[in-house]
Amino acid sequence: MPGLIELTARSRLKKTRQVITVACLLMLTGPTAASGATLTLDQALQTAFAGNPDLAAVQWEIGIAEGDRRQAGLIPNPEVSWEAEDTRRESRTTTVMLSQPLELGGKRGARIDVASRAQDAAGIELERKRNGLRADVIQAFSSVQTAEQRLQLSRQSLALTEHSLRVAQGRITAGKSSPVEGTRAQVQLSEVRLELSRAERDQANAYQQLAQVMGAPLAVSTVVPSATQSLPAAPSSTTLLERLNQTADLRLAALQIDQREASLGLEKAQRIPDLTVSVGSQYSELERERVNVVGLSMPIPLFNRNQGNVLAAARRSDQARDLRNATELRLRTEIQTALAQWQTANGEASAFNQTVLPAAQSAVDSATRGFEMGKFGFLDVLDAQRTLISARTQYIQAVAEATDARVRIERIFGDLGAFGVSP
Repeated sequence: MPGLIELTARSRLKKTRQVITVACLLMLTGPTAASGATLTLDQALQTAFAGNPDLAAVQWEIGIAEGDRRQAGLIPNPEVSWEAEDTRRESRTTTVMLSQPLELGGKRGARIDVASRAQDAAGIELERKRNGLRADVIQAFSSVQTAEQRLQLSRQSLALTEHSLRVAQGRITAGKSSPVEGTRAQVQLSEVRLELSRAERDQANAYQQLAQVMGAPLAVSTVVPSATQSLPAAPSSTTLLERLNQTADLRLAALQIDQREASLGLEKAQRIPDLTVSVGSQYSELERERVNVVGLSMPIPLFNRNQGNVLAAARRSDQARDLRNATELRLRTEIQTALAQWQTANGEASAFNQTVLPAAQSAVDSATRGFEMGKFGFLDVLDAQRTLISARTQYIQAVAEATDARVRIERIFGDLGAFGVSP
């Protein structure tokens, strides 16, 4: 009956997951998508948590660990045996025995301890996978926004270059400029069109990557909202480092020490041999008499005392401690590096947005007007345009670096909402 209840619960859980996945798919690819449905970050995260196949595979580890824990608590099965002495029927003696191994030295408790540690580790590993998936979705979502910005920049550059070409052709027609300037404008236009083609390809690839991480197809008309101009401020390193022991990586590394210690205890318990108790009945055809038989048996730990496995388990325990220290050092370094990148990128993006981009746009406007009036050459216009395009590209790159740093922190800590970081 408990097995039937468990099977029914698992079936209901599986159906619930399927319903959530279908609902998310309908939300993204349903009738509203035909008119250009907007995919938010929260929707992308919900869809990924419901439909990502890698996360679904890791979730089964919980049930696997539960089965291992249940198996570890079982006692050995009894053994029944039948023996016959002498093959002649009139003088044959038959013996029926029932033997039960008795585990000594706390082997069963040690096995349960090892399996329980593995069960806890499966839960933390699932948390790590969810944190990693959340970071992957944010990264893919940000990549789509960056690709959209690059595409928009390419279109703006195309419009700017086409305008410059029209101005150059008008001056050439009026005899105020050399045809060489028209050739330069044509070359610039060809380069911008190639850049636009690459931006369109990168945009399509970014959407495909987002769909892969989410584990759900995206409608062709699906769009993501534009990135906000204000970037979230990076949390302080002191706050993050104080909560370092709460991260899934460090908790898992500490739990692995406990696992290795539990395995060492199990190997030490294996040194003690088990006792087998046997009871049975023996019947002699010759004497027509039945007697009871009782037996005890135990291996003699003369040569094999499990000393090799005990030594290996002890060294694995020492290794787990070093790995835990290495994990803490790696996390501290990665947190500080990511925070430095985050703060630097935020500063660069703010400088570009407030100073560099307005100045570059003003330079393009002035150069274009001066070229129309014959005060500047077309090379001055090209130089101003390239400066503006470069500044916009660097601004987009700074925003992408800030998001990349945030994703690295999210991969370690999970949702940074508790640290005051807006999504």
